[in-house]
Amino acid sequence: MNAILTLAGKEFRDGLRNRWVLAIALILAALAVGIAWFGAAASGGLGFASLATTLVSLSTLAVFLIPLIALLLAYDAVVGEQEAGTLLLLLTYPLSRPQLLLGKFLGHGLILAAATVLGFSVAGAVIALGAEGVALAELVAGMGLLIVSSVLLGWVFIAFAYLISAGATEKARAAGLALGVWFLFVLVFDLGLLALLVSVEQGGDWLPWLLLLNPTECFRLINLAGFEAARDYTGLAGIARGDLFRPALLVPILLAWILVPLGLAVLRFHRREA
Repeated sequence: MNAILTLAGKEFRDGLRNRWVLAIALILAALAVGIAWFGAAASGGLGFASLATTLVSLSTLAVFLIPLIALLLAYDAVVGEQEAGTLLLLLTYPLSRPQLLLGKFLGHGLILAAATVLGFSVAGAVIALGAEGVALAELVAGMGLLIVSSVLLGWVFIAFAYLISAGATEKARAAGLALGVWFLFVLVFDLGLLALLVSVEQGGDWLPWLLLLNPTECFRLINLAGFEAARDYTGLAGIARGDLFRPALLVPILLAWILVPLGLAVLRFHRREA
């Protein structure tokens, strides 16, 4: 365990030195504040819209941005070390391959978590200071749920990045596969499910369960279920209106989306030649 924490600390310090935390936090904060401030643009004005509308908009921003950042952050975690010639050196240290992978994952996860907390906290503070008629307790609860679920979503795609990196033979291929994963879960899945929804006329009670096959949809449902008024502003997530689609169910599913690809990455890395 000490070896894992030591390696995680090294990865986190490298992220600080390479300005990853600052860059991600600034991007999230700038875009989140911009989305919140221009939330009333659809009605022909400037300023903050309702808290429900703002949180839906921020969750949409997170769905597009967090997975992409996570994949770019970690797609070369293994194959990059191999191309740089440092993987063999790391394997000579007194730690196993699973410990090496878990330590690097924890370090990248802390980088993304710190940046996400910082970026969205700035946006929450701006909303609290600039918006009128927003209950502070409701804002803290909504932003808190958004931040926690965004961190979990980021860890899901870091795990996917590790699975890709553990099997790729070169960084360019890993980068292409990472972008493919982003397109599949963020864009293609929604289009396919929308086409299926339109084509099914009767007996489509099973359609909402398909949302659980996509971690980004689980993320959306967590935020929409946790903030009841936001459910009126949904798209595809609007088909999941049962009491089963609650954070108590969705958070464990999102955790499973982290553990399964990470476990596969560990198995793949165990069989990989240095």
